[in-house]
Amino acid sequence: MNAPVDVSFFARAAKPINSYRPYWAKRFGVAPFLPMSRFEMEQLGWDSCDIILVTGDAYVDHPSFGMAVIGRVLEAQGFRVGIIAQPDWQSAEPFKVLGKPNLFWGVTAGNMDSMINRYTADRKIRSDDAYTPGDIGGKRPDRAALVYSQRCREAFKEVPIILGGIEGSLRRIAHYDYWSDKVRRSIVVDAKCDLLLYGNAERALVEIAHRLAGKETVDQITDVRGTAFVRRPADPTSEGWIEIDSSEVDMPGRVDAHINPYQTTSEQAQAQGQSCAKEEGESAPNALEQGAKVMQFVANPALAGRLKVPPRDKSVIRLPSYEKIKSDAVLYAHANRVMHLETNPGNARAMVQAHGEGTTARDVWLNPPPIPLTTAEMDFVFDLPYARGPHPSYADEHGKHDGATKIPAWEMIRFSVNIMRGCFGGCTFCSITEHEGRIIQSRSEDSIIREVEDMRDKVEGFTGIVSDLGGPTANMYRLGCKTPEIEAACRKPSCVYPGICSNLHTDHAPLVKIYKRARELRGVKKVLIGSGLRYDLAVKSPEYVKELVQHHVGGYLKIAPEHTEGGPLSKMMKPGIGNYDKFKQMFDKYSEEAGKKQFLIPYFIAAHPGTSDEDMMNLALWLKRNGFRADQVQTFYPSPMATATAMYHTNMNPLKGLSRDPERAERVDIVRGDKRRRLHKAFLRYHDANNWPLLRDALKTMGRADLIGNGKHHLIPTFQPMTDGSYSSARRKNSTPVGKAAVQPSKGRLLTQHTGLPPREKGGPAKPAAGLGKKRRNP
Repeated sequence: MNAPVDVSFFARAAKPINSYRPYWAKRFGVAPFLPMSRFEMEQLGWDSCDIILVTGDAYVDHPSFGMAVIGRVLEAQGFRVGIIAQPDWQSAEPFKVLGKPNLFWGVTAGNMDSMINRYTADRKIRSDDAYTPGDIGGKRPDRAALVYSQRCREAFKEVPIILGGIEGSLRRIAHYDYWSDKVRRSIVVDAKCDLLLYGNAERALVEIAHRLAGKETVDQITDVRGTAFVRRPADPTSEGWIEIDSSEVDMPGRVDAHINPYQTTSEQAQAQGQSCAKEEGESAPNALEQGAKVMQFVANPALAGRLKVPPRDKSVIRLPSYEKIKSDAVLYAHANRVMHLETNPGNARAMVQAHGEGTTARDVWLNPPPIPLTTAEMDFVFDLPYARGPHPSYADEHGKHDGATKIPAWEMIRFSVNIMRGCFGGCTFCSITEHEGRIIQSRSEDSIIREVEDMRDKVEGFTGIVSDLGGPTANMYRLGCKTPEIEAACRKPSCVYPGICSNLHTDHAPLVKIYKRARELRGVKKVLIGSGLRYDLAVKSPEYVKELVQHHVGGYLKIAPEHTEGGPLSKMMKPGIGNYDKFKQMFDKYSEEAGKKQFLIPYFIAAHPGTSDEDMMNLALWLKRNGFRADQVQTFYPSPMATATAMYHTNMNPLKGLSRDPERAERVDIVRGDKRRRLHKAFLRYHDANNWPLLRDALKTMGRADLIGNGKHHLIPTFQPMTDGSYSSARRKNSTPVGKAAVQPSKGRLLTQHTGLPPREKGGPAKPAAGLGKKRRNP
């Protein structure tokens, strides 16, 4: 059995986050909760905070909440860390409550992007906020990262501002903004922060904190991976950099053979009449250097000695400027494609993008992505002394977190455990890969079991049910590339599309072992799996599917085919519906063997780029044939920087070749306008009588009036319910009104089989991950 690559392969060039000499303030010890008031600071014996974190979420001291993770990691380095949670942003006064931070502000909008948190996919204001006590909306401003940064600067203008979290990560370059329907500048420019940390922030933040504590100025810190900052335009070559101009779409020219990523370094060298230094007895390069060396060889032996690829660690790619891409769809799609190609920490290069012209010109410089955490570092982060609950200030007079003090996001993850980070799926509508990266970072089995035991023994209300052992996906734990050199050199956007890569390690045995060990713990009655399941991977491991289905499903299991038709699935980079059928066969088989009646709950997306009206009609027909009725549906939400969002904005497919010649570029059908978006949602809810008039008109226009009728093979009936309960056409006596849903209304997106059984809803916000605030997936 081939073991998956350990992320320590990448980390050989990185200093472990638990190896720094602690800051002198470590003598104050561990705080039961990070202080949110001066009174709490005085109780801890502090006269000031070294670092103050500002967040748009309520403060829950739990490793699924980014601010708690960042705060505890910095505390473990010896720094005094305070938190200002959901401050009133109308003035700078609430930002002075803890005094002036000695080192820097750490700012995030929260575990979710503030705009997605505030608005629906139809740009309507939400009335709730799962990260706020009492589920009350409006407790954070729109574009919270910008507003909080501004208020921090007003409060203490000389203190450095370090911005992070999902809102910052997805806006690190110029990006299309769905809410204003225009291209906005990099958030680094608009927020006027000193540094932006994108991706998992622990490694970068620990280094920056110690360097600032060592009296370096923030403008001197320009070499930390996973950071972005503004600088005056300069000639990079004067600083030893080699600039690669990618500010225009590549013109057609000679096409050379691609480098074969499956060849070893020595094989590539021999193909070009060269030799490998490592095999000649010279000192071996470190992992990153070796990965870069693979990419330096010229694929065509005839060109050896004439073409050379510059070393990646001294290369910077010049992206099209903000001024160009805001008015040029082709260049926007091109910039998006280049950015996504530079996401592998093993071979990514720095990027630079100009903002402004003349005397106001500035460059936004982006260093390569952060080095993933090793298993030992992941254990260090998750083993820190979290209180595993909301700050006491949110409790009522009896110390309870109920009613107006209840925080829904906390209630959802209260009895769950995060076992990994990252996703190599590459779904174009999802921001996990863009934020957490595609390298899977896994905790050790012992660390996971320790957290389950800690939750069992310390968390009030635990009844023996673990609600989830998961992360961004349920079943990518310890999966990765079989060959470290290939992983460091690979530039594919997905390891599982269009099919599972032959170099991907897919053995689920370590995950099966954890499931079995967790469910056998004293006091644990059941371990459920609530994270999204990658079922095309699961079918490769029947042992895993059997363990999952027979022991870890509470009657219903959520999976996400997203669609049934090849057109939209190709734009999503999702597998065909045949993979769902394979998984369903295994699910039904193992459920029957266990004597359990269990159901799959598949999720689908309406109005995704590349989806035609016929595609939605065919999906509706599939739903009816399979007896499914959607309660609430997900409509495509163009989140900043996603590949699908680039499709939405440009009508082009960045996954294919881009060109100004319309004959050479692939155009994408985009679902715009309220009427067409309503139609696509209506197809998913074909059973809702309110949608029948719209669907009748659409089917007639599409030439499919044959689907209108009162037979089983028809999609919708010819009659329409009247307000008094009667119908506009005759029906058989004693028949059940078709327009009455078979499921009860629920909060969140749910699809349930038409069984007459009430759904078991596990909805609510997606479970967040760590790193100055994150989210798993757009709602």
